[in-house]
Amino acid sequence: MVEKDSKQAAEDLVLIRQKIDAVDKQIQELINERARYAKQIGEAKMEGNGDSPVDFYRPEREAQILRGVVGRNDGPLKDEEIMRLFREIMSVCLAHEEPVKVGYLGPEGTFTQSAVQKHFGLSVRLLPLTTIEEVFREVESGTADFGVVPIENTTEGTVNHTLDIFMNSPLNICGEVELRIRQHLLCAMDSLEKVDRVCAHPQSLAQCRAWLREFLPGAEQIPVSSNAEGARRASEEPGTAAIAGDAAADVYNLAILVGDIEDRPDNTTRFMVIGRTQFPPSGDDRTSLLVSTVHTEDAGALQNLLQPLAEDNINMTRIESRPSHQRKWHYVFFIDIDGHAEEEHIARALSHLEKGAQLFRVLGSYPKAVI
Repeated sequence: MVEKDSKQAAEDLVLIRQKIDAVDKQIQELINERARYAKQIGEAKMEGNGDSPVDFYRPEREAQILRGVVGRNDGPLKDEEIMRLFREIMSVCLAHEEPVKVGYLGPEGTFTQSAVQKHFGLSVRLLPLTTIEEVFREVESGTADFGVVPIENTTEGTVNHTLDIFMNSPLNICGEVELRIRQHLLCAMDSLEKVDRVCAHPQSLAQCRAWLREFLPGAEQIPVSSNAEGARRASEEPGTAAIAGDAAADVYNLAILVGDIEDRPDNTTRFMVIGRTQFPPSGDDRTSLLVSTVHTEDAGALQNLLQPLAEDNINMTRIESRPSHQRKWHYVFFIDIDGHAEEEHIARALSHLEKGAQLFRVLGSYPKAVI
């Protein structure tokens, strides 16, 4: 009886594997069919004088596809897993025509690189750059089609440097990426007692402040331009550790001495995709604004300026102030609202807001991060 059951189990496995083989064949055929349709769309756009990857990449369309993928997912794969698969399919299909060039804060192994690949997939052409200013500059010049820069973190708040560059840049915000940040202590040593110094980007040092105080109180904390740069130093300097993610550990062949040392378990960074083009609505969008009030001593100037948003029942999700660098005690405000600037009630409110502002600019309307 046992022998019979064992034989039946083996036969069942063979049958299941045959079914998997048949499904794999069907998946492959459908992916190639999708690629052929994508190529037809690319050829049609070329006939319409499209001649760069920017003409083929449509973030609003990709957002709609990914929302549909998540909406109809009934498992067993998690939403994040099934979305990642479809992201790669879209990335490969787009690269089949012309790879998108994306600038980011490098070197290889940074969290910004991970954000690029989460948003664009693995088939983009990566352009690692040394500063956030350089990312803006390379996109402005056309060397990069798009750029990805950090804008805020749930632990440390706004990346003010990015906001300041927006004040003088003509670029638009084309998308956003939310990335769960897992900070690890990386080094080539086997114990905390051997760590004399920790190199990391200032944001990462701040995100791990409590852990460092408790477990490495005597170690020198050295701010560097990126976590990847810290990992590079840790791979070359005895006594040096770095704070970085899994990608940097792989690139620089470092061990994760202690994992997940960030002070908050929900540590997440929001990145902005910057480009030279504005895109149509996706159906679930966000709009970012740059405004300043007319110089006045009257109380309630900011409230009066933003009144059109309240009158049209527009949800303001974020407001940050930064010095205008024009005169002392004068500020500009970065504002995020729900909706797309082309929607009728949004356009009406923004028109009224612009009339009461000294400075007004729509930085971009873009799809909200899907996951």
